[in-house]
Amino acid sequence: MKSNVGGIDRILRIVLGLVLIGLAATHTVGLWGWIGVVPLATGLIGWCPPYALFGWNTCSMKNRS
Repeated sequence: MKSNVGGIDRILRIVLGLVLIGLAATHTVGLWGWIGVVPLATGLIGWCPPYALFGWNTCSMKNRS
């Protein structure tokens, strides 16, 4: 599986995921906050299924594998 999530995109996904999970864990937001698991996982893995489906890629040329 080729990496299709680049550096800044990965950082933003990880931060957003952690923030949403933190808000859900502290009951600041409802259960929907646990959706933060998705951006966190895609940020950590470096691969996003919708990006693959649509042919999008935010990786730089040298980082693609």
